[in-house]
Amino acid sequence: MTKSQYSFPPDEFDARRPEGSPVGVHREPRSRWSAVWPFLLVAVIFSGVAIGIVSYLSDDRGGDTPPTASSTQEAAGGEGSGEDTSGEGAEGGEASEEPEPTDEPSEEPAEELTEDEVAALLAQADLTAPIVVENAAGTPGLAGETAQVLADAGFSNVATANFEGDAPAESTVRYVGDRAETSAAVAAMLGIPQSNVEQVDSLPNGEVAAIMQGPAG
Repeated sequence: MTKSQYSFPPDEFDARRPEGSPVGVHREPRSRWSAVWPFLLVAVIFSGVAIGIVSYLSDDRGGDTPPTASSTQEAAGGEGSGEDTSGEGAEGGEASEEPEPTDEPSEEPAEELTEDEVAALLAQADLTAPIVVENAAGTPGLAGETAQVLADAGFSNVATANFEGDAPAESTVRYVGDRAETSAAVAAMLGIPQSNVEQVDSLPNGEVAAIMQGPAG
């Protein structure tokens, strides 16, 4: 290379050796920017890569975000809308009233005797036994009407009187001695339950007393 083709200014490297060749090759001084820009490029690249990774991870986690409270309530409301509400309607409506049980025993109607049973009792009775019909209700003519029923049945010794003392709550037949069969026949003819036939020690009149609280049944 000739000197006319050498574009750099002369410096200490242009000093010639004795042999005539330059001491060294001339190099143009490097600027500060040329020394720094490779590091800046690397920093920018790594920064972009880091931002991309963070964005990707944040988007991926966002897909697993649990539903909010409002969406949960809406889902619960949608599922509950299909449930049967007939039970609520039954509770809201008026419940059928059932009769409350009472401790009072129910009064069962007296067992009525058949005609054959009444005939059998009359066959065992003493139709001549002294019988008195006592009016305990104070109803005029009650004793006389009851005595007529017994007379029509065949009893021949029937008297009437007003009851004195504490009267039983229901019509009752009382007897003394061995007049159980006769008193049972009297009760059957007057429609008095056999449970109201009782034996006593003594009677003021007769051997069988029919204490009436109402007409013969």
